[in-house]
Amino acid sequence: MYGLIGSITATPGNGDVLVGHLLAGLRDMPGNLVYIVGKDAANPDKLWVTEVWTDAASHMASLKLPQVQTAIAKARPIIAAMGDRQEFLPVGGVGLPEGVSE
Repeated sequence: MYGLIGSITATPGNGDVLVGHLLAGLRDMPGNLVYIVGKDAANPDKLWVTEVWTDAASHMASLKLPQVQTAIAKARPIIAAMGDRQEFLPVGGVGLPEGVSE
């Protein structure tokens, strides 16, 4: 499996709008196991996105999907900053298939 977690900060007052754009592109993403968008507890315009994919290639392929391209195009004008980004190797947890870490 392949995972990413990162932060995105919207322009002031646009956190909820950015959430909507990020969630709009989620349908039919082959290889996606988990995609969570959450608001930062201290800053409503800062979002944290956690993704788990079957593999890195599935994640890269998702960036070319029409609905993801549309979501990116709508979100781009209200993104003030892309923050920390970390790749990780998921080994298990609630919502993930069992035995995939081997």
